[in-house]
Amino acid sequence: MITVTDLSLNLSGRTLYEDVNLKFTPGNCYGVIGANGAGKSTFLKLLEGKIEPTTGSVSIDPNERMSSLNQDHFAFDEFTVMDTVIQGHKELYQVMKEKDALYAKPDFSDEDGVKAAELESKFAELDGWNAEADASKLLQSMGIPESMHQSMMSDLPEADKVKVLLAQALFGNPDILLLDEPTNGLDVHTVDWLENFLADYPNIVIVVSHDRHFLNQVCTQMCDVDFGKIQLYVGNYDFWYESSKLAAELAANQNAKKEEKIKELQEFVARFSANASKSRQATSRKKQLEKITLEDIRPSSRKYPFVKFELHRDLGNDLLKVEDVSYSVDGEKILDHVSFIVRPGDKVAFLSRNTLATTALMEIIAGKVKPDTGTVTWGQTTAFNYMARDLNANFNDDDLTILDWLRQYATEDQNDNTFLRGFLGRMLFSGDEIEKKINVLSGGEKVRCQLSRMMLQPANVLIMDDPTNHLDLESITSLNDALKAYPGSILFTSHDHEFIQTIANHIIEVGPKGIVSRADTSYDEFIERPAIQEQVEKIY
Repeated sequence: MITVTDLSLNLSGRTLYEDVNLKFTPGNCYGVIGANGAGKSTFLKLLEGKIEPTTGSVSIDPNERMSSLNQDHFAFDEFTVMDTVIQGHKELYQVMKEKDALYAKPDFSDEDGVKAAELESKFAELDGWNAEADASKLLQSMGIPESMHQSMMSDLPEADKVKVLLAQALFGNPDILLLDEPTNGLDVHTVDWLENFLADYPNIVIVVSHDRHFLNQVCTQMCDVDFGKIQLYVGNYDFWYESSKLAAELAANQNAKKEEKIKELQEFVARFSANASKSRQATSRKKQLEKITLEDIRPSSRKYPFVKFELHRDLGNDLLKVEDVSYSVDGEKILDHVSFIVRPGDKVAFLSRNTLATTALMEIIAGKVKPDTGTVTWGQTTAFNYMARDLNANFNDDDLTILDWLRQYATEDQNDNTFLRGFLGRMLFSGDEIEKKINVLSGGEKVRCQLSRMMLQPANVLIMDDPTNHLDLESITSLNDALKAYPGSILFTSHDHEFIQTIANHIIEVGPKGIVSRADTSYDEFIERPAIQEQVEKIY
């Protein structure tokens, strides 16, 4: 158990939170949520002891082992994959190395023998004899084959390093598991495996994530960083989100009878309780939900940007035809004879285990890159708007402010300070923020600027390469709702499960040996149907 008592934290003269009193208990998964800059990752560092609180304390039950996901992908480059994973259990790894060093001594003494016996006893107590087998099993379940387990971390591609560091955090089933954005950089299959792993994890899990589907699948409680406080709320992310909206509605309608409010609350809780799955986490969550009272539900202070894309004009009969497109990067073919048709009304999600492949395809479709072979043909009535994955090239002017940057894309009717300021205000750039220089913007601010540009330039086709990257949960939700409502067609990539599931009606998976294209198929159907997944395996 972790107990947080009277904790406060002041950084650079700013109070992030104060008077925090919490208890984290085994069998629960806690999702830490809050606006950008609220201090979510900082809170994990406080729990881990990497940062000292200004006041108060964090106490952990004796003999409990804590593990966390390392964010430095290069920290273990001098180690093998196997050693990197086992280092997740620091005490075990230290005993292993001491034992190996002792046996390697050329002048092994009686004293060394006594020490070796002590180490062997400790090694057995820590289940050291099964360490390599357990680590190997963990790695293979994430798609890292046994042939790579003795490879150096420095030789691994970025995507595999992410998996190895996740395996390191999970190794040995720690009593307390801290995960900061664990789904970042993972393919959908590994995310699905991690969801299943955590859904039945018997110990304490505390996770920061912007992935709503992931939070919904694994969390029993939400740890909300808001109003300078940190509060625990029973339920997953959807329950927190819907209940905070309900609380705001109830607060705005103070004249309603309390009995009516209680009835509405009971119906709300019952609806969420009925959707619980069979996992340990979901069962625990359901029991906790049934105990909720009206006072347990509170409104949030979150602000959501206003995102809405207007249609340029209706599409004709033809939208997009891609024929026999191939493309190589550094001599390696990542697109091979790719052909497909996109029809009016299609909202297409492009998937791949290799992000380079989908990004290259987006650039080719948008006319930014020429394919090695093949053609891309747009319908005569199409007018598309493109948002790249890497936005940095659009924000390197030292002199432009956000306001001046957006002015470049405004029509004559829109080129008015009052209009542009109001427009940016709805995208959460308020007051003096619009005078900020664009070369110092955060990733999330750059994405909100690009969305603003796209809203000023109506189109009937949107091309978006991983648009939720860098966005907070509030902005992701607003963008998600806007794309669901958009009457035109969309071609996009994403790693956000809910984003794909709620928007796409056509899925195309891109592999090095071709594609699998399924129109009128939802994302869940695509990944859950064995027949489709058999086809997917053939293109890798």
